[in-house]
Amino acid sequence: MKRFVSTLLLSCTLAAAHSAMAALKPGDKAPDFNAQASLGGQVSTFSLAEALKKGPVVLYFYPAAFTTGCTIEAHLFAEAIDRYKALGATVIGVSNDKIETLNKFSVSECRSKFAVAADTDQKIMKSYDAVLLTKSDYASRTSYVITPDHTILYEYSSMNPDKHVENTLQALQQWAAKKK
Repeated sequence: MKRFVSTLLLSCTLAAAHSAMAALKPGDKAPDFNAQASLGGQVSTFSLAEALKKGPVVLYFYPAAFTTGCTIEAHLFAEAIDRYKALGATVIGVSNDKIETLNKFSVSECRSKFAVAADTDQKIMKSYDAVLLTKSDYASRTSYVITPDHTILYEYSSMNPDKHVENTLQALQQWAAKKK
């Protein structure tokens, strides 16, 4: 019985670790996408290609609107939005939530500061290998920084929401410093 429990625990640990690993790495080309998105409760189409014409994009995936970790992460991104804008960056969050849910989430949790996109068919999540393996209906908590030439500059995966903003801002600051 001990051996079974140990094997089960190891399997769960490996599955959890793998669920937080993104396949796209720095230097990879970012898959292009268009998605229905909400900013301040207003629906529009978000185009990665159009956003990249203005500067880098921070693309972050999160499991589900209004869950504890996702609410914390949305608040952190909202609080830091001026710092992203100062670096010329656009922030977009992506989950498989319906647009009606995201209309509410974009106002209350994102504080109308950045858009969140609906990926109900999971095409974007799959193209960025951001599907949570332990619960495939949800996105993993994965953040990417994408440069205007469609290249992945930085990738960070952790189900803990605390470091996504700090890490993506640091990657953007380093990129901006190299460009000078």
